[in-house]
Parts: sequence; structure tokens; C-alpha cells
Amino acid sequence: MDIKGGVAIVTGSASGIGAATAKLLASKGANVVINYSKSRDEADAVVKECRDIGADVILHQANIADDDQCKGMVAAAIAKWGRVDVLVNNAGRTKPAKPGDLDSVNAQDFLDIYAVNVIGTYQMIRAVVPHMKSQGNGAIVNVSALGALTGEGSSVAYGASKGALNAMTLNMARNLAPAIRVNAVCPGFVATRWMKNVLGEERFNQRIVETAKTNPVGKTAFAEDIAEMICWFIDGPDLITGEVMAIDFGTRFGTRTL
Repeated sequence: MDIKGGVAIVTGSASGIGAATAKLLASKGANVVINYSKSRDEADAVVKECRDIGADVILHQANIADDDQCKGMVAAAIAKWGRVDVLVNNAGRTKPAKPGDLDSVNAQDFLDIYAVNVIGTYQMIRAVVPHMKSQGNGAIVNVSALGALTGEGSSVAYGASKGALNAMTLNMARNLAPAIRVNAVCPGFVATRWMKNVLGEERFNQRIVETAKTNPVGKTAFAEDIAEMICWFIDGPDLITGEVMAIDFGTRFGTRTL
């Protein structure tokens, strides 16, 4: 897909992977919807960077757990540009919990996490599908997590929600073809503010060093690295759909010792 002149919606794009993806899409000539739920100041900064690149931008506040707000975000893009070519489902929610501590998350925690990570993503896809189908072309990338494949992650509820997201990716890829391609990326540790909030600053800084020292590629991932993979699924291989890609720094081959 040639994204130049196209329209991309990136949920949760005030910071981290979402912000990096929005800016990369803008640099490729796309018009972008920047979405945030609470972080207005950070979202404003992303909007400015995208406009400085030369992109046309909409800033839209929405909680994707609310179906009407999902529809409103898509309607804003259609009203301004008349089309939606790309959807990056990046918005996510978690509740950190110690591994194996089954009392640290309850039913409401599961519902709150699934409301964003699974149902919200579904609602966003449902909102863009009629427009992508009428155009005859569209690309959707879901931001999942390596923990969904390895049984790790910030909590069992978060990992389970991302496992459900992976299953939904496969279902949507099958049922929305051939007009719409749907893929997912599953990053491992990524050095973002979101991860710092989950781990705490001290552990976060330790993980940056440890990750680079112990994985086979000898690097730690940052938001811009994941954005490159997301955009590869958008403007790269038109023959690929239904792919759930682990971004694990080669750790499936084993880890190096510190």
C-alpha cells in the first residue's frame, strides 16, 4: 500500500509506540488522527511534530472502550478527508501484578483490561471496515504483546487480553479479506514511558541494560523500532495478512549470559 496521501488512525498515540508510529506515518506522507484519552499535553506535542513534518492532522480525544467514541473518531476522519486507509490499534490497558499472585487481579480488573485491549480494538475495527471496504483497500495493525505467546507480561489479565487480540487478528484477517489486511505485532520489552510506569524507574533502567546484554541481537527496543515494524505491515508486503509477529530480539534462540 502506498500510504502517501492516505489517512491513518493511530489509537493511543500521545506517547510511546503510538506516538512513534503516528510520526513515522506522517513522515511517509500520511494524514494522521492522533488519539488520546487523558494525556492532552503530550498529544499536542505529537500533533505539532507531525504538522512540522508536513502532515495534515486531527487531534481526537476518545476512550476506545466506548463504542460511540470509536465511531466518532472515525467519523471525524471521514468528515475531513473522506477516507480511512490505515488503523493502528495501539491503545492498551493493564494492571501490574506479581507473577503467580492470583489474588492481585479480580473480575473487574479483567473487565477493565478487556474493555480496551479486546472490545475497544474490535469496536475500532468495526467502525473503519465499511469505509475500507468501499475503497477496496485497507490495512489494520494490532499492537499485541510477546507475553501473549510466552505466558509472561505485566499480569495474567493483560496477557490473556493480548492472546484474545491475537485470535481476533486471525479471525479478522480471514473474514475481511481480500480488501483489508489485518496483522499484529507482539513486542517484548520496549523502553517506553508506559513500561517505566509498569516497572518503576529503577527496574526499568535495569531492564534496558539487561535486555541488550542478554538477547542475541544485543539491543534494547525503543518505540521507534516497533513503529518501523508496524509501518512495514502497512506499506510493505501486500501479500501478508493474518500474521502475528513476535518481536523478541531473537530470544527464542536462547539468551546470552550477563
